[in-house]
Amino acid sequence: MVKVVRSTILKAPIEAVWEILRDFNGHDRWHPAVASSQIERSREADRIGCIRRFKLTDGAELREQLLALSDADTAYTYCLLDTPIPLLNYVSHVQLIPVTDLDHTFWRWEGSFDAPAARREDLMQMVATDIYDAGFGAIRAELGLEG
Repeated sequence: MVKVVRSTILKAPIEAVWEILRDFNGHDRWHPAVASSQIERSREADRIGCIRRFKLTDGAELREQLLALSDADTAYTYCLLDTPIPLLNYVSHVQLIPVTDLDHTFWRWEGSFDAPAARREDLMQMVATDIYDAGFGAIRAELGLEG
């Protein structure tokens, strides 16, 4: 099992960050890798068990399922159901924590998955850089924050 953990601090109140991230189907509005997204069967995007089907900018299609969502913990967990990339048994957890003395937000994003041995390192790097780090930068841009 491979585990990737990334974190950052955003110079924004947790409420502003959570408002964007809480929308399980909203990542096509801010993540640079996601071209379009929709929730299957017209379910609510915050309903546990809902599935988002989305296309990446390279044309690949993926499906992910919302496993948990907590407003009290400002966190959610999801898993990857279908992907052309060999990220097997992929589960990801996003959590926001207030940095109270500065009114900033600590964002921790982690994922664990199985991968073929020959692809393990490049898939770890892809998740860390192309998904998590790119997402951090995109949320900064969405909130109008610098670096």
